[in-house]
Amino acid sequence: MASVSSQPQFRYTQSPSKVLHLRNLPWECTEEELIELGKPFGRVVNTKCNVGANRNQAFIEFADLNQAIAMITYYASSSEPAQVRGKTVYLQYSNRQEIVNNTTADIAGNVLLVTIEGQDARLVSIDVLHLVFSAFGFVHKITTFEKTAGFQALVQFSDAETATCAKNALDGRIIPRYLLSDNIAPCTLKITYSAHKDLTVKFQSHRSRDYTNPYLPVAPSAMDGSNQFHLGLDGKKLEPESNVLLASIENMQYAVTLDVLHMVFSAFGPVQKIAMFDKNGALQALIQYADVQTAIFAKESLEGHCIYDGGFCKLHLSYSRHTDLSIKLNNDRSRDYTIVNPVLVNP
Repeated sequence: MASVSSQPQFRYTQSPSKVLHLRNLPWECTEEELIELGKPFGRVVNTKCNVGANRNQAFIEFADLNQAIAMITYYASSSEPAQVRGKTVYLQYSNRQEIVNNTTADIAGNVLLVTIEGQDARLVSIDVLHLVFSAFGFVHKITTFEKTAGFQALVQFSDAETATCAKNALDGRIIPRYLLSDNIAPCTLKITYSAHKDLTVKFQSHRSRDYTNPYLPVAPSAMDGSNQFHLGLDGKKLEPESNVLLASIENMQYAVTLDVLHMVFSAFGPVQKIAMFDKNGALQALIQYADVQTAIFAKESLEGHCIYDGGFCKLHLSYSRHTDLSIKLNNDRSRDYTIVNPVLVNP
């Protein structure tokens, strides 16, 4: 549909730049939407959203000047204007050659700016970063992006003390090899403090994650044809996702009951069913959620964490091939929470 606006879609007063200025964007346009708009023309390495008095302008930076020229040239000759959410977007070259985000700070803060160095840095997934930094405390949010300085991430902790502990321990260190695929070369972490206090994450995706809000919508660009979440930047999955998790529990110094598991896993969404069993002398359990996304968030948040302080009852989670558990009896080893007022049977 052609634009009905009398406003010109392009301005040629600026010299070509790999940074484009976009106007007339919908309210609170997201980074994912900007990347999707620019993806057909090349690799978008940086964005800056919601600028201007009405917060309806943005900048996108391509990796190469020719990619930005291709986007401008295409829409200048096309009868179909650039659109986001049905709104015509007006494009022009920016007078800047690089998007500069003032993200560094001299004083300690709760958000870290992490630069991943290495020839395969951009293949380091957000899940690997989450595992690395979760060793020092609960990670609230992570956003990743690419700049001329390389592949970077912002990692938010609850307080500056936890962030400082992570920074002191990880700055200059190499990401453990066992966390990376065999085809990824060693990657080094360079860490400074960020001026940010609270990161804005509007979608769960392979570029951003809010671990405090499991109900945040998943970006369409992070879904494949089977409606499942892509977890790696390279689009590869280690295992098929499922709405049912298989939990193995090690170092059981304390009893883990059905009610304990229900309390732990309900923090990420309503649990439909749980079945507990013993296998090879160890306690295992199947936990069923209503959808795959909730199971993904629970797995990422709980993997490797302990139910009790002191390293006791450590959880190891994987996806089950089951999609709907068959619970024949409601007792202390299995429970169907979708049944109102279930009759409990003694084992």
